[in-house]
Amino acid sequence: MKISKPIKDSSFAVYGLGLSGNSAFKFLKKKNIKKIYTWDDKKNKNDKKKFNLFKKILDEVDYIIISPGINIQKTKFKSELFINKKKLITDLDLFYMQKIPIKSIVITGTNGKSTVCKLTQHIFKTNKLDAQLGGNIGKPILDLKIKKKSIVIIEASSFQLSYTKFIKPTFGAILNISSDHLDWHKTISNYKNSKFKIFSKQDNNDTALLNNKKLIKLFKKNNYLSKLIIVRINPLKNIIKKKITNNYLISEPNSKNLAFVYQISKLFKIKEKIFLKAVNNFKGLPHRHEIFLKKKNITFINDSKATSFDSTKFALKKNKNIFWIFGGLPKIRDNFNLEGVSSNIIKSFIIGKKTTYFKNQIFKKIKYKISFNLKNAIKDVFKEILLIKHSKATVLFSPASASYDQFSNFDDRGNQFKKITKDYAKKFL
Repeated sequence: MKISKPIKDSSFAVYGLGLSGNSAFKFLKKKNIKKIYTWDDKKNKNDKKKFNLFKKILDEVDYIIISPGINIQKTKFKSELFINKKKLITDLDLFYMQKIPIKSIVITGTNGKSTVCKLTQHIFKTNKLDAQLGGNIGKPILDLKIKKKSIVIIEASSFQLSYTKFIKPTFGAILNISSDHLDWHKTISNYKNSKFKIFSKQDNNDTALLNNKKLIKLFKKNNYLSKLIIVRINPLKNIIKKKITNNYLISEPNSKNLAFVYQISKLFKIKEKIFLKAVNNFKGLPHRHEIFLKKKNITFINDSKATSFDSTKFALKKNKNIFWIFGGLPKIRDNFNLEGVSSNIIKSFIIGKKTTYFKNQIFKKIKYKISFNLKNAIKDVFKEILLIKHSKATVLFSPASASYDQFSNFDDRGNQFKKITKDYAKKFL
């Protein structure tokens, strides 16, 4: 799809007034766009007159800016949106439709996006480059204060990419792909296709970065125009062993993430000395294997960002004598393969509204108790801790599921875990 009209001559419907929707609306107002129409399911749900008007408007406008959290198959505007699917764009598209002459880096993948984006920005800033970060992390992309020499780093989710039409990064990277969000995308093929959109508009002046054989094969099959760089971990091995002291980044999954960051830093000609300085003083992001408390031989880890078993398995591999709290909204077709990690788990505690699902995943493999909610689970864990006395143990909150049954998001879930845990630790340890 080509950009049929420039922004200034177009009309827009903004569907969803969350962070990205509001940002897009403000952006269009600043551009003095005369025809902007908005709808939000929560704010306008009882306004039948506006609802009927918006349905009509969807057929008339040039572009429909849709918030990434909206699944068009589950909305009251379903038929209108399917008819007008070619008009659907996101705030990312508005950014690229401007054709700003700067370098951009788009990072996507099932796991590790935020860490790679934040670390890349940290290295660039250490090298005194103006690195702006937005998209699915931090500020909406249209809220960034961009200058002539800015480098824009974008974390892109599969939800954003499923609607995008005009995204064209100077550098695009897919870190990994595993089964996730299939309740949204329906098939793994649809999920992959959404991720691969970051390469579809690239030309031979742009660069694609991949490290997985299957993804590399798919890239070549699709005959994308961009230059392909295969990211390998081998060039980093000697550096990791001798010069990188940040334990957070030399773990198994993060060493693969680090390989992407290292390759990107080389493309921007950042010296190894600067790279190492930034990597070694980089603080890990919250809710990602976050060791937030150690007391009387007990280590407490908040891994709330782990929304699938694939994400959780690293923590189960890395730690011993684990009291594992998990559960929430399960991911479609997620499989709990506990081979090689079950011996690390002393006992598990299941929370959430789908406890039967999780019990069936671990039944006869590890000990468990159904605690139903986070507070009960923490209370149950502390009862077990008090019985083991001075033995070393790890309390791991790695839910292996989405948070929305009992929490507003993974941040809320992780913060509640830390708060309740610290309160109990003060009382009993």
